[in-house]
Amino acid sequence: RISQFLGIAISMYYNDHEPAHFHASYAGQEVRVGFGHMELLSGSLPRRAWSLVLEWAVLYRLELRDNWERARAGQPLKPIAPLE
Repeated sequence: RISQFLGIAISMYYNDHEPAHFHASYAGQEVRVGFGHMELLSGSLPRRAWSLVLEWAVLYRLELRDNWERARAGQPLKPIAPLE
């Protein structure tokens, strides 16, 4: 888990495959989000939660890319600030 805010948990996994993405879960639902173009790769979230995830991801796009590269290199992931 690299971030958490408003009941939404954001995760990234070491063994994930391209394209570069993160996972967001809320209320038992989960999505995979490609952060290159901020696209929904799979899953679904309630509209409000999805909007918050996208807002957060746009703010922290560089940090997401850095963590993706760290995961590929087997390095520890850095926490990313929550959406305020």
